[in-house]
Amino acid sequence: MSERRGPEPVSPIDRAHLTGRTRPSPPIHRYTPSPDLADLVDRYWIPVWSLAEPTTQSTLQHPVCLVVVSDTYARFYGVTRGLSTVTLSGDGYAAGVMLRPAAGRLLLGRPVGGLTDGHCDLGELEGLDGAALTAEVRALMDPAPGDPVAHRAVIEAYERRLRRFLPVDEQGMLINTVVDWLREHPEVTRVAEVAAALDLGERALHRLVEQRVGLSPKWLLQRRRLHDAVVALKAGETSLAAIAADLGYSDQAHFTHDFRTVTGMTPGSYLADQERPGVGGTG
Repeated sequence: MSERRGPEPVSPIDRAHLTGRTRPSPPIHRYTPSPDLADLVDRYWIPVWSLAEPTTQSTLQHPVCLVVVSDTYARFYGVTRGLSTVTLSGDGYAAGVMLRPAAGRLLLGRPVGGLTDGHCDLGELEGLDGAALTAEVRALMDPAPGDPVAHRAVIEAYERRLRRFLPVDEQGMLINTVVDWLREHPEVTRVAEVAAALDLGERALHRLVEQRVGLSPKWLLQRRRLHDAVVALKAGETSLAAIAADLGYSDQAHFTHDFRTVTGMTPGSYLADQERPGVGGTG
């Protein structure tokens, strides 16, 4: 495969966020979990905004569940198979936990498929003590949402409760391995290759992904491809044909179809919206 090019790297954190000149992101504070929670938590993110006009944020969600407490809602999110969108307005904040693939079923207490493309109120998660957690996070955040001291206190509140779900079970560790391995092997485009590399039967792999992510191994592959596409476009790769080849598509048309079907825009239009003078495309 050809080497991806670009004048500067794009943070892996931004591979899911469809930002650009016409879709800026508010300031987002990001924090790593304590080492003992690395199998349950990927990271914490805390956006804080003050907007004169509403703005819509678009995300290609990672294959994980989310916990989010904001000033107006507190929710546990399943995985969204398409594009996730949220409209921000006025002054506000959200204190979010991006979980690891293993964590969703543990916190929910059942397979996460029932929440695919949906969410439930955080108060329904008794093991997480969701109602009390929501009150504590808001009490810490409301006085000064942008204060890093408040952020650390919020993270401590999350982590006290998340430790109840340790240690992660064997199947949870396995789904973490599957998703990590896929991210590290962009050349892999077939479910059979994933199963063989991890010494799993295809049926066993399908059951595992369905139980812990709520979708299929084929969806995992497509989402990884789209995340890699976002990285390449943000990094300034102007050849859409080269990106398509890198991602294992038979041609640019199939790449464009997949990208447009999920995001609602073509790769070329997304590329043209990036903050890079002279960059554009039509595919």
